[in-house]
Amino acid sequence: MRDDGKPVREELIRIMTAVLAHRGPDGEGIYLRPADASATAVGLGHKRLSIIDLSEAGHQPMSNEDNTVWMVFNGEIYNFRSLREELEHKGHKFKSRTDGEVVLHMFEEEGVEAFKRLEGMFAIAIWDEKREALHLCRDQAGIKPLVYCRHNGFFIFASEIKSILRDSEAPRDMDWDALSLYLTLNYIPAPYTIFSGIRKLRPGHVLSWRKGEISEEPYWDLIAAARREPVRDFEAAKSALFGAMEDAVRMQMVADVPVGAFLSGGIDSSIVVGLMARNSGRPVKTYTIGYKDMPLFDETAYAREAAAFNQTDHHEFMLGAREVIEAIPKVLEAQDEPFGDSSAVPVYIVARETARDVKVALSGDGGDELFAGYCMYRGEGLYEKYRRIPAWIRRGVIEPFCHALPDSRDARLADRVRIAKKFVRGAKATLPERFMAWNEIFSAELRRDLLGSRGGRSCDSGIGREIAAARLDEWQGDSINRMLYADFKESLPGDMLRKVDSMSMARSLEVRVPILDRRVCELAFAMEGGLKMRKGRGKYILLETFKDILPRSLHNRPKAGFEMPVGKWLKTDLKFLLDEYLARDAVARQGIFNFAIIDRLAAALADGRADTSWQLWNLVAFQVWHRRYGKT
Repeated sequence: MRDDGKPVREELIRIMTAVLAHRGPDGEGIYLRPADASATAVGLGHKRLSIIDLSEAGHQPMSNEDNTVWMVFNGEIYNFRSLREELEHKGHKFKSRTDGEVVLHMFEEEGVEAFKRLEGMFAIAIWDEKREALHLCRDQAGIKPLVYCRHNGFFIFASEIKSILRDSEAPRDMDWDALSLYLTLNYIPAPYTIFSGIRKLRPGHVLSWRKGEISEEPYWDLIAAARREPVRDFEAAKSALFGAMEDAVRMQMVADVPVGAFLSGGIDSSIVVGLMARNSGRPVKTYTIGYKDMPLFDETAYAREAAAFNQTDHHEFMLGAREVIEAIPKVLEAQDEPFGDSSAVPVYIVARETARDVKVALSGDGGDELFAGYCMYRGEGLYEKYRRIPAWIRRGVIEPFCHALPDSRDARLADRVRIAKKFVRGAKATLPERFMAWNEIFSAELRRDLLGSRGGRSCDSGIGREIAAARLDEWQGDSINRMLYADFKESLPGDMLRKVDSMSMARSLEVRVPILDRRVCELAFAMEGGLKMRKGRGKYILLETFKDILPRSLHNRPKAGFEMPVGKWLKTDLKFLLDEYLARDAVARQGIFNFAIIDRLAAALADGRADTSWQLWNLVAFQVWHRRYGKT
């Protein structure tokens, strides 16, 4: 969009959409509205991944009958059929079977209020020519990304930052608050990006641009929705949860292309596969990966049991260091801002292999953030018991003993030591302090030492703690739900969903997440934390609700993350990453980090004193990004 009298160049739109070809290899389109003395210049570009109605009728940009409303849309609307019937009764005529056209007619009927009625995952842009207004909308959970930039008379938006950067006018200055957030959290939460002039649209928000003026408002309030009908009765909660989840899975299996599922062997993905099997007339295609000779990280045995239990068409891929090394450049190059979650690598590989057979896959993402699946939530449950131990024993015996032990993710006992260290380090007096200590990658002290100062001021703003405290304060209730709410609002869209979207879209695979159906989310937060965390066990109600469609081996299995053995490999097959990106000369030339701190972290990993692999991977990912995009 331009309101400075200059045109939007078709060549620029084509360049910007070309870098997003992986998101839509099946078609492309452009709409241009030239500038004149009174009108805004508009350019819309789209790359299509055909899922519903594969014909040319689904081509985008899409317009209404008189070409006064134009839309580009990424994602899926799962309730499009019922909405279409309603619109047809009101006289609307359709020229395709797509869900996107339903969005267009819903906007004609209800304006921006229509976004409240959409069930799905989506990033939507609608240009209303009569009102000279652009509206951007992102789904409630933040499954689909949407970034934008306003600068010197133009406004640009896209699904990925790299598309915006194709415009030479887009600012490229680094946001130091965003760097602080990245070192704290391992990702950069909305609305920040690593670029000070580019922002992410928050989940559940609508941004409106009218003749250069921008407003942004939420269209969905999780807190208000969850409190309308609180759920306390256990059996009623189970019944409602089963119905909502099964309905979500059934709706998300609808496609005009082959559909499969990721099956990790964990509870969440196994529930999704079990519900798919109940609602499918043929064996569900399932896909999992494992690690050769790394039993601590390998879940293929559990995945096989879940596949056999549901009689799926199961596909398994075993990885060694060689397969991971080959994938790492593609994974790191796919990131247009720093992203430190190393499990992006196995997600990329399973997406690559899945995409050979199907175009859509369902996953179990979201279960941990809705139903208390992470160790941190169990830690909160243990905190009250831990603080009853006399302080002199905690501080004088337990904590020094834990910190003296070596830890590692490479062996089960050493991994338990790592978890214990994390717990005692985070057993602070207040919930915000505990929450941050259990979440942060680099502590505040280590960030200050790593970044130093510029102009006499610390480069670490501590903004991560401010965001976490604000989120925890927004939810009034038990501490488990307060933590879940903070994770749902920040780490879920910023880390987990961003990882799955970027890695699956890199292989032109659409991943759907039925656990994050809006109705399931609202129901989950209408439940008290005691229904989710009981007797030190997370996901209690989830397991009790779906245990009949799960193999018995999964009923009592501990939580296992979808990770790769990054600590072991950084000491062996992947050590070249440290040598190349974190070498003294490379760090000195860049001028951002204190090499002495990096050297200390690398030495601790090498001699087995501490598992610093997440911190080192965080820095490697930043260095790779900075070489390609950075400006200091």
